[in-house]
Amino acid sequence: MRWWVTGWAVVGVVALTGCGASSGGGAAGTGPPSGRTAGPSGGTPAHTSAAPVPAPSSAAPGGPAPSASVSVSAGNCAAGRTRVTVSPGDAPVRRLCVRPGAEVSLVLRPRVDDRRWTAARSSAPVFVLLSGWRVDADGTAHASLRCAGTRGGTAEVGVLAKAPDVAGAAGVAFTLGVTVVPYGREG
Repeated sequence: MRWWVTGWAVVGVVALTGCGASSGGGAAGTGPPSGRTAGPSGGTPAHTSAAPVPAPSSAAPGGPAPSASVSVSAGNCAAGRTRVTVSPGDAPVRRLCVRPGAEVSLVLRPRVDDRRWTAARSSAPVFVLLSGWRVDADGTAHASLRCAGTRGGTAEVGVLAKAPDVAGAAGVAFTLGVTVVPYGREG
């Protein structure tokens, strides 16, 4: 098997693990749903902060490998409008599980280093489309993401940062891995 096929398989397992079946019902499948409030439709989260998911390398050596058949329960994925806030010092990678049609508001607080938020890019616009981007005068960046209406899949949203007085291209400073999980079909 080619190395890139294995790489994509690992990315898929990590993304599904982020939405894994935890008993807490958190938005990213880790911990309790702290910071959630009910939206206009009753159980729809209007605000959530996605918790970071440990990278696969943080697993204990010799421990069991993650299973490729991770089941996702309906309570673990955010639906409707969701807000993810990133503050300085937060993990550079987060995972978020959402339902089709979800709208994610990504808020990136001002950086404490000399770099500034410059742009956001989606690796798969067919699943997660960047529908808005702005940077406030204080350095806070806002990205609006729209998730696929009926299809399921994964996309990596990379947010670029660059020092304004340094030549060269901006580098990815934060990545939000979004997994869109479709609703189950009724027979």
